[in-house]
Amino acid sequence: MRSVRMRILATLLVLAAVGVGAWQLLPAQNDDRTITVGTTDAVTSLDPAGAYDAGSWALFSNVFQSLLTFEPGGATPVPDAAKSCAFVGSGLRTYRCELREGLTFPSGRDMTAEDVKYSFERVKKINSEVGPASLLSTLRSVSAKDLTVTFRLSSPDATFPFKVATGAGSIVDRTKYPANGLRTGTGADGTGPYDLTTYTKEKKADLAPNERYKGALKDTGRPVELRYYGDGDKLDAAWKAKRIDVATRQLPPGVLSGLNASDPDQRVSVADSSETRNLYLNARAGSPLHDTRVRQAMAWLIDRERLAATVYDGTVDPLYSLIPTGITGHTTSFFDLYPKLDPGKAKQLLTEAGVSLPVRFTYGYATGRGAAAEEAAELKRELEASGLFQVTVKGYEWTDFQKRWVSGKLDAYAVGWVADYPDPDTFGSPLVGSGATMNTGYRSKAVDQLIQDSQRYADRTEATEDFRELQQAVARDVPVIPLWQAKEYVVASEAVGGGQYLSDGTGGFRLWRLTWI
Repeated sequence: MRSVRMRILATLLVLAAVGVGAWQLLPAQNDDRTITVGTTDAVTSLDPAGAYDAGSWALFSNVFQSLLTFEPGGATPVPDAAKSCAFVGSGLRTYRCELREGLTFPSGRDMTAEDVKYSFERVKKINSEVGPASLLSTLRSVSAKDLTVTFRLSSPDATFPFKVATGAGSIVDRTKYPANGLRTGTGADGTGPYDLTTYTKEKKADLAPNERYKGALKDTGRPVELRYYGDGDKLDAAWKAKRIDVATRQLPPGVLSGLNASDPDQRVSVADSSETRNLYLNARAGSPLHDTRVRQAMAWLIDRERLAATVYDGTVDPLYSLIPTGITGHTTSFFDLYPKLDPGKAKQLLTEAGVSLPVRFTYGYATGRGAAAEEAAELKRELEASGLFQVTVKGYEWTDFQKRWVSGKLDAYAVGWVADYPDPDTFGSPLVGSGATMNTGYRSKAVDQLIQDSQRYADRTEATEDFRELQQAVARDVPVIPLWQAKEYVVASEAVGGGQYLSDGTGGFRLWRLTWI
């Protein structure tokens, strides 16, 4: 996603000297005051068929229900709008769910199996350029009868339940959402733990606990106001001025690295995360980066260690593979093939490719997204230091940036990826498969076959070798260069608890876990 989404590694809580261990044991107070949460994540669309990014999915996971969901830190989806779900037979090609009874939309209309069928079919039919249709690539058809929904798949896909539990599986009211296009306006009609009461684009979203909610949660939480900030500095200013109660995704690196665990006025949680950031390279014919050897030359010149230490003040870790540390199948494939900076090998590859030097290309990034501008400047410096490349850097507003990369208008672009679900498959098909969300123009029959083969295993550990081979192929072909793996930071006032449960990298944003102390 987008900007996408599992806290696989152990969570490290930075416990301030305010008796954190004690407040975790206190019962939640019956306090209906609004908790204000600030973020730099942007919302692309309020329609689940039209967005595949962290900011939009954070909202979806609170306003809409999916048939399944993930518990905090959980690796297996559990029923939410569904009462039960399971594969039928042993072929992993038919998946059936029974809905809970009594689910109602804001209009008061009962949710039916037809709404579920409609929701999945319209995602595929609309097939928005910046939507999640690619996640449902193995879905062939959906049928509905009474409270039963049956999904039939085009090939065995053990990961399908994971995909059902994501924002792509958000269930909408079929009387409120058009079948052939995205819904416009500022409303949303779901059955999640919150109702969206008001929304102002790029400003705020007001969420009220949904009293009609029935699902996996026991408590729908407190009223929440989400405030959206154009960049990390503005988010930091709002936090310091106490205009927000919680700050997350993403304070500036310098602020994150300077967080003080002994500050009595705040609670800080830091968790290892599977969120990654990659440099994507346009592999289409006609692109200056079309030749594999040109992309390999770039891989010999990227200094991840310096990038993490200087631009990000050590708040991220260098990444040398498509699948991050802590996820089954992780390797160090890029380190194995490109173990050190080597301008000589880069020049040799470019000479063999017969390209004119320096190779000129454009690098695009989204403005207001963390340290993207500083990162772009550093990558430009690293590539141009060899004299082999000349990089033109351009920043774009988030929505414009998305449209440019999916339409192939950028030669290179860096995008953060939050895991959609806790399985290595989320780093395969959406990123490097044919028709991938990142749309680099890269096509590899071998990679596509490895992705399909990996989906055949109900025991996901049996897919490990497929994912290792996939990462080796990606390191050789270089449609993408992994840059870094993030940590998850949440800063809350001393009066707010539950910040450590807010996000765990599975695309969920558990606002209902926030509470007043």
